[in-house]
Amino acid sequence: MSFLDSQDWTFPVPIAYGPGRLKEIAGFCRVAGMSNPLIVTDRGSASLAFIANLLRYLDEAGLDSALYSNISPNPRDEEIAAGRAQYRAGGHDGIIAIGGGSGMDGGKAITLVANNDIDLWAFEYEQPAPDMSAHPAFPPLICIPTTAGTGAETESTAMVTDTKQMMKWCVWHAQLKPSFAILDPEITVGLPADLTAWTGVDAMVHAIEAYCVPGFNPLCDGLALEGLRLVASWLPVAVAEPANLEARGAMLAGSCLAGVAFMKGLGLVHAISHMVGAEYDTQHGLTNAVILPAVLRFNAPAIGDRIGPMAQAMGLHDTSFDALYQKVVDILDTVDIPRTLAEIGVPADCAPRIAQKALQDSAAGTNPRALTEVEIQTVIDDALSFGR
Repeated sequence: MSFLDSQDWTFPVPIAYGPGRLKEIAGFCRVAGMSNPLIVTDRGSASLAFIANLLRYLDEAGLDSALYSNISPNPRDEEIAAGRAQYRAGGHDGIIAIGGGSGMDGGKAITLVANNDIDLWAFEYEQPAPDMSAHPAFPPLICIPTTAGTGAETESTAMVTDTKQMMKWCVWHAQLKPSFAILDPEITVGLPADLTAWTGVDAMVHAIEAYCVPGFNPLCDGLALEGLRLVASWLPVAVAEPANLEARGAMLAGSCLAGVAFMKGLGLVHAISHMVGAEYDTQHGLTNAVILPAVLRFNAPAIGDRIGPMAQAMGLHDTSFDALYQKVVDILDTVDIPRTLAEIGVPADCAPRIAQKALQDSAAGTNPRALTEVEIQTVIDDALSFGR
């Protein structure tokens, strides 16, 4: 296929792919039943061109809208509560979640609680799902990624920081699905090289961790490998040639595939990264990228049957662990990822506390190698001082 052609996909939710698809937003809103959407994004995106364009497209089509942009790089529970209050005060009837992972996570979390008075943490992934039969339906939701990395556009899962415990938790509900996901490569063309790299490696981590989760799930496995193939091929191009629309489109597609794949689960990279982000507000994709090599080395004894297919997806003839590991390191070097957690401001004495929290993360439970708190601490120390 050409990544410059528009495509409409129906799995796992309706997805509109192609350059310029943001211009069709009013039509998608009407199909979803929205006439007055609340646009949710992160603080860093509020002044960018795609937000101004989105507001203009809605206004020109005669749709009311408002913007809520008080979302941190690692969304916080009080920000979700404030977003719910604005949604209700404005009489909104749907949510457009637009941005990177934080903007979309914020929008999805607000959608979970917008029409009910259920506590946000009742939607925590590991808890029994709230019975929604006595509550109004969730509002319609449209997700628009502005980075090619998070893959968060096809599900209701959202990572939110619990400000009392300073821990990140995943919230979701099976009955909430985006009405549409819009993948428009033109939106991502202006993304700086560092954010292109950080978010792109995030997609690579999603593909690798999802594929290595134990269990039989050929749907997710196939998506993970194709996502890994696209990201490994196109991420260096997207970083080196920021205006290359084909590379931007390939990365959006690869990120989306990897995002669907991780419904199978994730692993130790994310278990550690979630808690580092909650405490130190580090950028999520960058944190994942720095932690990945240490976790690959730790998990190597448990992923022997996974190495060959991943190596082939990344274009390697040598299907050994050493070759795969070196390919990953080469990509990290090419896109200028820092080598250690210490280099991105994570303090050297954090390992015991982060390890204790990471063991409680749902991603730790699907890591391919069984974990103890002491082993996690060793991996964190490795990522802090050696990295790769």
